[in-house]
Amino acid sequence: MVYITRKERFNAAHKLWVSEWSDEKNEEVFGKCANANWHGHNYDLFVTVKGKPDPVTGFIVDVKKLSKIIKREVTDQLDHRNLNLDVEFIPKGLQPTTENLVVLIWKQLEPYIDGCKLHCIKLYETENIYAEYFGEED
Repeated sequence: MVYITRKERFNAAHKLWVSEWSDEKNEEVFGKCANANWHGHNYDLFVTVKGKPDPVTGFIVDVKKLSKIIKREVTDQLDHRNLNLDVEFIPKGLQPTTENLVVLIWKQLEPYIDGCKLHCIKLYETENIYAEYFGEED
């Protein structure tokens, strides 16, 4: 099995907040991420697929086509958006954490991956924080 990864980027704002909690509890749990005026990240998205190279092309997948799928299904919908308000595939009320985003991104991409299998979604929120998802069932 061979693995290949495509990296894409997007910028987005969000706020982590539980409306049933007090301002103090939200600040205690979420810190700066509970900023009433939102905050943003420059996200790095890594999409890894796996498969056997085609005997003629040597490709698992045409990475240009993979990039177009990622842009159409994910980054065009997330880039320069408010993740709490603007993105149809993020359910209202779901915390737009990096952990939740990797699962949602997987669900957005999986139906369009053809000729290979989606292996991993890795999303960097900062240079020090990232989440990975391998499609495991909950």
